[in-house]
Amino acid sequence: VMQCSASLDVLFLLDGSYSIGKGSFERSKHFAGKLCDALDIHPDRVRVGMIQFSSTPHLEFPLDSYLTKQEVKERIKRTVFRGGSTETGQALKYILHKGFPGGRNSSVPEVLIIISDGKSQGSTAVPAMQVKERHITVFAVGIKFPRWEELQVLASEPPERHLLFAGDAEDAANGLYSTLSDPVCTATAPGCKVESHPCERRTLETVKELAGSYVCWKGSKQPNAVQASLCPFTRWKRVLIKHPSRCFRTVCPDPCDSQPCQNGGTCVPEGLDRYHCLCPLGYGGDIHCAAKLSLECSVDLLFLMDSSAGVTLEGFLRFKAFLKRFLQAMVGQDSPVSVGVAQYDDSVKLPIELGQHKDALSLMRSIDALNFSGGRALTGRALQYIAQHGFRSSPVFADVQDDLPRVVVLLTDSKSQDSVAEAAKYAKDQNIFLIGIGSSFMRAELTMVTGNPQQTIVYSDPQDLFSRMPELQRKICSVGNPEGCQAQSLDLAFAVDASSGVGLESFLRLRHFVRSSCLHFIINRDVTQIALVTYGSRAHTAFALDTHTSSSAVLQAIDQVPFLGHSASAGSALLHVHSDVMTVQKGARPGVKKVVVLLSNGGGMQGAAAPAQQLRHDGILVFVVVIGDADRDTLLGVAGSPSYLVHISSYEDLQYYQGLIIERICEEARSPVNLCKPNPCMNQGVCILGPGSYHCQCHGWEGPHCESRVLRGDSPRSPALPPHSHVQWSPRGLQHLSRALQHSKRQ
Repeated sequence: VMQCSASLDVLFLLDGSYSIGKGSFERSKHFAGKLCDALDIHPDRVRVGMIQFSSTPHLEFPLDSYLTKQEVKERIKRTVFRGGSTETGQALKYILHKGFPGGRNSSVPEVLIIISDGKSQGSTAVPAMQVKERHITVFAVGIKFPRWEELQVLASEPPERHLLFAGDAEDAANGLYSTLSDPVCTATAPGCKVESHPCERRTLETVKELAGSYVCWKGSKQPNAVQASLCPFTRWKRVLIKHPSRCFRTVCPDPCDSQPCQNGGTCVPEGLDRYHCLCPLGYGGDIHCAAKLSLECSVDLLFLMDSSAGVTLEGFLRFKAFLKRFLQAMVGQDSPVSVGVAQYDDSVKLPIELGQHKDALSLMRSIDALNFSGGRALTGRALQYIAQHGFRSSPVFADVQDDLPRVVVLLTDSKSQDSVAEAAKYAKDQNIFLIGIGSSFMRAELTMVTGNPQQTIVYSDPQDLFSRMPELQRKICSVGNPEGCQAQSLDLAFAVDASSGVGLESFLRLRHFVRSSCLHFIINRDVTQIALVTYGSRAHTAFALDTHTSSSAVLQAIDQVPFLGHSASAGSALLHVHSDVMTVQKGARPGVKKVVVLLSNGGGMQGAAAPAQQLRHDGILVFVVVIGDADRDTLLGVAGSPSYLVHISSYEDLQYYQGLIIERICEEARSPVNLCKPNPCMNQGVCILGPGSYHCQCHGWEGPHCESRVLRGDSPRSPALPPHSHVQWSPRGLQHLSRALQHSKRQ
């Protein structure tokens, strides 16, 4: 993080002898690269060069060869191990004779960094002293298991501040900066200080030890006399020796010490004085994790929490945590939402009445005070009670009536021990909008309560519950508004797998899914256009974008789409959509968002990634919906991102994902559009983008979209714009023009 930024010449002296070996030489190169991170390498500031030595010194590169940090580090990586004896003294004499090659002739401070194991073949004391007498600062860096006594002779005074160990690159780089910071480098950052700490210098030494005794025979002064005796024997072994020492490092205050991230956000430091926050879902409205989502709709909102034995204390506390996080993220001081909380088991309690709290803090305290009761789960009775007593308003003026939409969010994880159907019907008759939240096994009962799979939210694991906060927000604010893009213009194509791998029964389910999805869109020339492609080994257009102009016509056409059979090729289907569906000739409208929904069982996905990428390159979203087992990596290659992949376990569960899919499509429909993607110009015309408009540059063709060939001589020609037309088209006039083109094409 810290860099020495001063006029400075730095020369690395790298030991490339056989005692180091290739492995440790590579570590030396890595360490030299790490030290470069602590240097602000620039022609006017720090310059770096390198010499490798073994039997003889070899200049790898002078100081004026590479003038950026990246260039220096790349060159260090390319340095090749040479091998030979360790002649450190000869290398120092080379520097005494040649100086710093490419340096600035002692006009700036000079730093020599020797990286070696300190096992020189000759004496180094005299040349080391002569180098230091020339006011060259010498750092000695130990590699492998170094001979520290020799490295201490090489290093400048005091040795504890100029001896480093390459085994801990980060600490050594800090040590280099710390030593240079005071006399050489610019001042240390505010709040930072150099401090010493205990460290160890490690090495391997060969020692002689007594291994035992053995019987030996000794001679005697007497003739022909030999006597037995015990003789000691020794052996040599290598021992790891640790020398206690002191090291120096620069320590700076952490920018995260002040805990700047709110609402459970995690602080990640970026340098000495910057940081960023990783925010939990629902937060991130600013850099400190303020609430990101908000309920920008006016409703009376009541949460009904299951507090029965079946949900367990752990589940109840999870619901409380979810409720707190959701309301912290959604409800602010200016929120138009009136919130209440009820809990139930055998009986129903309303500890937080609707609109009782006007600020978030007191609301959170009341939620904290809720206690688990643990009786029977009588969900039907609870719904009946809330419908009768939960929304009794107390207006300030007698003639003011509270006519806001009424929403009940049911949080449960236990099967009801009474009937829920009648109670749910009664609540709906009171114009109460019901939303159900629970784990996967509660799906059927929650759908019975809400009466609509789109009003149920199920989660697979506890953490997944918290990821459903944005979905709950959207469902609360969709009261009275049918889901769909409504007045948002959209060109939407479904590509449906009709291969034998899917089978007839499952194909009919997919066809029904497409049919029910179309009910959520206003279908006409000006709002949503829908096309349908089915595919087996080949793709077929059931109907194009401009074929049907009403919902009834689209629904009738879907019912007549046949099953194909054969093997599946999703790649050919996406290519077909790209070349024969999402084109101006086939009804696609310039300036309108385009989405392709691929429905498949996961078969035939090989080769589909490239055409999917081509569609995305042309500004067309590819949404992949796969039912059943399939390789996720392959599916992600087609979808391009997990955000555009929905992987469902069974065809029975497909209906429960319809709301999510339509929401994602509509989010895309609201995003900005590039008028030149896909290219609206025909016949190799070039689309030129302007501010809020575009025009087509034609070659050999003419017309607004290069749709008419340029006729020569006296041949009759249709009225058109001149060649190389530069008439501009804005989104307002595009849809009318597209219809005119279709009429011209049919004629």
